[in-house]
Amino acid sequence: MPHAPTAPLYRRVYRLVADGVAEGRLQPGDRLPAERTLCTELGVSRATVRRGLAELVEDGLIEAAAGRGSFIAGARLTEPPNALLSFTELGAKRGLVATARVISADVQPATLDEADAFGVAPGSDVLHLRRLRLLDGLPVAVDDTRVPVSRAPGVVHADFARDSLYAVLEHEGAGPVRADYTVEATGADAAQAALLDLAPGTPVLVATTCAHTRDERLIELSTTTYRGDRYRFRATLARRR
Repeated sequence: MPHAPTAPLYRRVYRLVADGVAEGRLQPGDRLPAERTLCTELGVSRATVRRGLAELVEDGLIEAAAGRGSFIAGARLTEPPNALLSFTELGAKRGLVATARVISADVQPATLDEADAFGVAPGSDVLHLRRLRLLDGLPVAVDDTRVPVSRAPGVVHADFARDSLYAVLEHEGAGPVRADYTVEATGADAAQAALLDLAPGTPVLVATTCAHTRDERLIELSTTTYRGDRYRFRATLARRR
């Protein structure tokens, strides 16, 4: 009988910290043990420890301070650089449970702008989905999403209080593989503030996603409004000469 593949050693470091955060033993601001101590506790090399710590930094679970060591990051949802993940997947990477409260979910005829963007006929069915997104029961974001029903008919039957939109799209053979993503700062309007437990006008981050399938067709248009104190966006930048 074939044996299940063994997880890389650096994942021991990752899981030690991620599990500690998920179980509440490690809190934002806590300092991690020195690399040498982790090597001894886990029986791995320093290179392995550094690889695990680098993964934790990349996923936003810890922050490294030059000359001071590594610390548990604040309780923010962090986008890994150059990765297209659903809200549910982002939460899971932090050891958090992502849930949703559906505010509205209805099918509407495509406007001229929607028809032009999705490449469908004006008046064809478009799902309009609005949800409050939570991590471990705390409100983090409000998202407004539009999906052309003709490309993923199953979206009209999904229970988005528990179902991941990207998981549903992938099941329908219309999973997104890349997205154009923009983020800007603004003030929360009254409706957003009420849902996110904020005062109107509190700074929020608004992310716009245009997600495309493998055949380059637009499958999702969404605007997600994040609490500024519970979301961090990261990117990898390369200087072009």
